[in-house]
Amino acid sequence: MKPAASAPRSGAKTPVVAIAGNPNTGKTTVFNRLTGSDQKVGNYPGVTVERHSGRLELAPGHTIEVVDVPGTYSLSARSREEEIAIQSVAGLAPLAPPDAAVIVVDATQLSRNLYIVLQILELEVPVVVALNMIDALPARGEKIDIELLQQELGVPVVAMSAARGTGIDELKRALARVLGDPRSATPGARWAPDSEELLADVAAISPQIPQDWTQNKPSRERALSLWALLSLDERDELAEIPDALRAVVMKRRALAAAAGRHIDLEVIRGRYSWIDSRIDSFLKLERPATRSLSESIDAVLLNPVIGFGIFLVLMAIVFQALFSWADPMMQLIEGGFDALAGVIATLLPEGLFQQFITGGIIAGVGSIVVFLPQILLLFLFIGLLEDSGYMARVAFLMDRVMRALGLHGRAFVPMLSGYACAVPAIMATRTMERQRDRTLTMMVIPLMTCSARLPVYTLIIGALFPAGVVMGFMPTQGLLMVGMYLFSTLMALIAAAVLSRTLFKAPPVPLILELPPYRFPHLPSVVRMMLQRSKAFLFQAGSVILVISVILWALLTFPRDATLETRIATATAAVATENLSAEEIEERQGAVEAELRGVALRESYAGRLGHAIEPTIEPLGFDWKIGIGLIGAFAAREVFVSTMGVVYGVGDQVDEGSTTLRAQIKSETRSNGAPVYTPLVGLSLMVFFALACQCMSTLAVVQRETKSWRWPVFLFAYMTALAWVASFVVFNGGRALGFG
Repeated sequence: MKPAASAPRSGAKTPVVAIAGNPNTGKTTVFNRLTGSDQKVGNYPGVTVERHSGRLELAPGHTIEVVDVPGTYSLSARSREEEIAIQSVAGLAPLAPPDAAVIVVDATQLSRNLYIVLQILELEVPVVVALNMIDALPARGEKIDIELLQQELGVPVVAMSAARGTGIDELKRALARVLGDPRSATPGARWAPDSEELLADVAAISPQIPQDWTQNKPSRERALSLWALLSLDERDELAEIPDALRAVVMKRRALAAAAGRHIDLEVIRGRYSWIDSRIDSFLKLERPATRSLSESIDAVLLNPVIGFGIFLVLMAIVFQALFSWADPMMQLIEGGFDALAGVIATLLPEGLFQQFITGGIIAGVGSIVVFLPQILLLFLFIGLLEDSGYMARVAFLMDRVMRALGLHGRAFVPMLSGYACAVPAIMATRTMERQRDRTLTMMVIPLMTCSARLPVYTLIIGALFPAGVVMGFMPTQGLLMVGMYLFSTLMALIAAAVLSRTLFKAPPVPLILELPPYRFPHLPSVVRMMLQRSKAFLFQAGSVILVISVILWALLTFPRDATLETRIATATAAVATENLSAEEIEERQGAVEAELRGVALRESYAGRLGHAIEPTIEPLGFDWKIGIGLIGAFAAREVFVSTMGVVYGVGDQVDEGSTTLRAQIKSETRSNGAPVYTPLVGLSLMVFFALACQCMSTLAVVQRETKSWRWPVFLFAYMTALAWVASFVVFNGGRALGFG
């Protein structure tokens, strides 16, 4: 046995080990087992892909850095996320080469998983193969000859079960040996091209492979030439590719196509021929295979009718959790921040600074933290579904429907989650591999009717549409609410179809995924992922939300009427002298204070903006007061209700069920005596709220996920334009048809 690696010298570079492998092989569970709680999350340079790294002490004084590489079925890359895999494992700029790579292989899918192992061996990276899920083989009647597999691959192979924690110590010892003697795990390529045509392609491309990629190793030069042949085409999203390399690859692919050759098949067939010629020697069938439990379950869950019905039930549970289960905690958080604001208000002297702390900072932080229960629940469900193997079935089940709209099969769950809240739903798009699919899905999720729109709908429907029935049995108000949900869903699907054929036009990418066996989720990994994603939201998207919250507070507060509090005190004191009961005095004082604060709001910058935008929104049936409500609603859609309460002088603590606010809305008239609010205006306003991106938190999380302001600006612009046009058509079309 070779000695373990010695401790690094003081000041020496910390060895880096990359954990790579196919999706659904337990790769992240292996990473979590090795690093425990000593992890950090960042982003790879230049992309939005999360980079998970952690520290592992192999021996006293010998600590290494472990990096979890994005899962991929091969190193051939088309997307920026897939490019990260080759950069991480091969050490291509801007990433440094790892000192070793642990390739996690699913023992139940050995033949397919060995493909990426061969690719990495061609790159002459020191490799340890972690043969995971070895405990699942007996049930399949299979057994792997570990010694023979090691001989064929020329690298250490460790049998393990990451979910059970077995084999972890053996993996650590193998890593220590390889880091101490890298040549022992660098046997070179197991396969090489043998056709004259393919060799000619490699010879033409090799001179254009950057020298810092090859590390002066001919075998790496050949491996990277093959990688370029398989990865570069007119549809790829790769960014770190020299122009000369791309040009020569395109030329060789064009020549091959003209000659009727399929380069991809030639390379892939060559590697699989090596695997197929040896697989029977080290994978033994000890007894006839029987139908596995996963196959029996799939017969039900992948059924187009039964499986879809079961999926809808599961999604209903998820939706109910995001919509209702999180509500008590969200109310508790809101109550806690309200109480904190009250305590701070009593500790600080009245004035602008007190209002800034309570109405700007505390309210801004509260608007961030209030999303936390929904985000935690959503990522808990996603983690459980992903780790159990069911999420892959969902993508398979929905892919045909979503593909017709230009969306990816995995887009369905985030879009459905958008009914609860767009913020966690947008974060859930991370389950999609291609940046184009993620961004397209982000652009349509905010069109789904989220829970924040319900208070607005409830207020408008309750105030302007009398209770009644349609066709003798269908409640008018309930039908309107259902109609708004259907309308938003239809618009989201239409928007997806249009955007996928215009701005996001790209050839369809086939859904390639592995249906892993069902297994019990590894709860520590699920919880860790859930906490990491929530922390990322709080500290990254949250910072943008806080800044916008303070700006909105300033718009609604300034210019400040220095005499406002004095006027309120004088007016409420005068009410106290009137011959009224204590209850009547309190009610009258509240109305007087609300009226004066409404006057101050109308004179604020937000009020002035309301007047400024009135010519723009007047064709939709809105006046400047509604304009103020739209500006206030940008903090959160439901704030529209309380903002309108202040505007109409009925207080800022009203809710959508407030009979006072409803009565004020019904009675509001224009200068000519005509009512401001009619059912047609109410319908126009609901359509506007259904389509407009009145949510700073949504824009902030899109900026966080895309690492660019271009997409949130586009999202806000296209949704606002769509909302204006739709409201214009509804209002003016209704008037043309004779509706008031």
